[in-house]
Amino acid sequence: MESLESRPPLPPFTLESALRKVQAAEDAWNSRDPVRVSLAYTPDTEWRNRADFVNGREQVVEFLSRKWEREHDYRLKKTLWAFMDNRIAVRFEYEWHDAAGQWFRSHGNENWEFAENGLMRKRYASINDQPIAEAQRKLRWER
Repeated sequence: MESLESRPPLPPFTLESALRKVQAAEDAWNSRDPVRVSLAYTPDTEWRNRADFVNGREQVVEFLSRKWEREHDYRLKKTLWAFMDNRIAVRFEYEWHDAAGQWFRSHGNENWEFAENGLMRKRYASINDQPIAEAQRKLRWER
């Protein structure tokens, strides 16, 4: 059953609406609030994140809670790569450190598919991690 929820902008996407959708996703993920992030996805959303397969909002919340317990001081930047109809592709990079203080830059690509109500139905992410020194960081919180 399709949810009555709506998350504008709605497909089909234009350049302007695709850019707004990407910025909204970046803002939500940078909140590091798993529940807030999960609300942008359909209740039966389907993800592949690296080797993890996630199905439904409850699993999204669990997955993101575990993620942000490991990835401290997470900071993300997403960039629109392409869009068409109800699909958007983004490139991204984010930086974080582990409990021992080792910094990483993670980068990759995501393919998104949206339901008619603007909620993301599918998210497929390919991600690579690169250890970096703290001095090599590019993504810092603006104060």
